Amino acid sequence: MIINTGQRTDIPAFYAPWFAGRLKEGFVCVRSPYDQNLVSRYRLDPSVVDAIGFCSKNPAPMFPYMDLLKDYGQFWYVTITPYGRDIEPNVPDKHKILEDFQKLSTMVGIDSIGWRYDPIFITDRYSESYHLRAFRQMAEALDGYTRIVVISFIDLYAKVRRNFPEAREVSREQRLRLGKALIEIAGEHGMIVRPCAEGDELAPYGADCTGCMKISDYEKAIGKHLIVPKRTYAREACACYLSCDIGAYDTCRHLCRYCYANASAEHVLVNSRLHDPKSPFLIGGYRDRDRIHDVPQESWADGQTMLPLDMI
Repeated sequence: MIINTGQRTDIPAFYAPWFAGRLKEGFVCVRSPYDQNLVSRYRLDPSVVDAIGFCSKNPAPMFPYMDLLKDYGQFWYVTITPYGRDIEPNVPDKHKILEDFQKLSTMVGIDSIGWRYDPIFITDRYSESYHLRAFRQMAEALDGYTRIVVISFIDLYAKVRRNFPEAREVSREQRLRLGKALIEIAGEHGMIVRPCAEGDELAPYGADCTGCMKISDYEKAIGKHLIVPKRTYAREACACYLSCDIGAYDTCRHLCRYCYANASAEHVLVNSRLHDPKSPFLIGGYRDRDRIHDVPQESWADGQTMLPLDMI
């Protein structure tokens, strides 16, 4: 099976010691965001976990613990955007993240890492020309370290509207014009653009619109064929295969204004105080009325090793 870590929070950036402890103890507990007394308990064991998916804006805190991951397949997405602290107040310096991306790529391999340049929004400060300059500089720095760059345009969810009220939708004309230019730049640096939940409007310009986190990506990363259960959808427009996620909402301390996973900075502060690095849970611990569900797990690998030609 596949364990995901990055749909609800940034575990490598803020909870790396906790995750290292979970890997050592061999299990993790996840409280349902819809039923606070329903707890899913997962084994963290390479015999049943084929791969772990990460999505982070700051992977470096996980580097000291990479030996704990050596027996697991991995796929990383590292988000690097051009915004300043007015938008991403607690994200580290982008030059440092670019260097850390390069380092991580050498650790896990070019087929086990992708770059996310999203979400894209347009303002007077962050204009189309600004995005093109920033994207080109980043693509140059990441040339040879990844083959994938994911883009998306801002979605104005209720949480986003509340935390970022001045945000505006990107028009179709802007999406097509900017998307086409980004695809050209990415191609110059050995990358293909994958739009995230943006339909197929950029396909005529060379984008891969089939999904940004597919089973084929995991297969390429681990070198094995996977026979997977019916996929689950994060949202109607999403074409990615998303399995369980061990994170928790309202826990990411980057506090990006466009974030859909945090209701408010106040919620994050409260939850952060409840984090115990030794707990099986990311936030808090067991409760008296908890219903523990030990999730059935098995490897999805069919035993067939993928040859390089299979991975093209």
